[in-house]
Amino acid sequence: MVRFPLPGLSHALVALGLCGALWSCGGGGGGDSGEPGGGGGSQPPGSGNTPAFIPTTTPVTVTEVAAGLSNPWGLAFLPDGRMLITGRTGQLWLLSADGSTRQSISGLPSGLSTGGQGGLLDVALDPSFAANRRVYFTFSEVDPGNASINGTAVARAELDTGSSSLVGLTVIYRQLPKVASSGHFGSRLVFDNSGHLFVTLGDRQNADQAPFAQDLSRGNGKVARIETDGDPAPGNPFAAIGPQAHFWSYGHRNPQGAALHPGTGELWISEHGPQGGDEINRVLAGLNYGWPVISHGQQYGTTTQWGEGTAKAGMEQPVSVWETRDGTPWTSGQKSSTAPAGMTFFTGSGPAHWQGSLFVGALAGQALWRLQLDGNTVVGRERFLASLGERIRDVQQGPDGRLYLLTDSGRLLRVNA
Repeated sequence: MVRFPLPGLSHALVALGLCGALWSCGGGGGGDSGEPGGGGGSQPPGSGNTPAFIPTTTPVTVTEVAAGLSNPWGLAFLPDGRMLITGRTGQLWLLSADGSTRQSISGLPSGLSTGGQGGLLDVALDPSFAANRRVYFTFSEVDPGNASINGTAVARAELDTGSSSLVGLTVIYRQLPKVASSGHFGSRLVFDNSGHLFVTLGDRQNADQAPFAQDLSRGNGKVARIETDGDPAPGNPFAAIGPQAHFWSYGHRNPQGAALHPGTGELWISEHGPQGGDEINRVLAGLNYGWPVISHGQQYGTTTQWGEGTAKAGMEQPVSVWETRDGTPWTSGQKSSTAPAGMTFFTGSGPAHWQGSLFVGALAGQALWRLQLDGNTVVGRERFLASLGERIRDVQQGPDGRLYLLTDSGRLLRVNA
């Protein structure tokens, strides 16, 4: 079902009554902030999209595979077990399968905007990587004619491990228009089962930009679905209405995690809310996910509900919401954010009850979350590794069937259970 943007964007701006100070991710522990997480524990069953808290009974430890990585952001495994890891400030490393050696890869995109949350961000391998050696990157790209504006871009290149370089790099897709902002780039990459590439695009954070998440003529707050040359993928829901042909869904804030459901092939994303209101969304073609008109979060530094409320006709509800950093039930007062980031569905080697679960890294919450599913419903949440005190930026399953975590402190960790 296709749902189109709300009419009268200027009226929506007035109705929201938002100011720039309240939009920033810098306050209130929301968005990409990094205050330590609180304690866990057994909680009463949840309801709706706030699921029950599952007391942890599975012993989990980590093994450090690598350290000293500068601002790591994205992780992709090569078929032979080696790893590509991006560094936000403009690095790409190729690590051996055991993490003992690393090569710096040259030939990266020029024009990186590395201020704030920007830089070299996600990395993904072409589904035919073994044959074509292609890799894809997201990065925040400065406008060549105006260094004060930038936007998310997707580049493609071939990886030449012999020369430790990228060959034939070309930018295949750009979020437009570029704007003056250093935050909310989104930027996760996931291939669907037909070989088309999903790209998450943030709302660009500023009070004058985020409302355009409801505007299908602009790239703010969208999920795009493209061919490997950057053209719109066939079957996109807005193909008949011109420049919107690249878009798959809209009404997103800052989706920094994305994974394909192993059973259904559907895209799921994690999304930073404002103060509280972090989300997991099941992203279907043509649907409106509500930001910034509705949210389960609050205006920063207050107890005031964000926007028009938590629900509105024609706008989707998340499958799961965090209203507190540590997942405990919120009853009153100010909410807090766990800040979900990279994520993956587990199909590997581990406890039987982990199979099919969604594992999500938390930045502000400094933990690894397991979301237990019954079909498309999140029925429970379990919190691991809070004692590490690490902002977990990405979560991937390796060829060995184990979970691997990237932390903002520069560590690559393997999960043992």
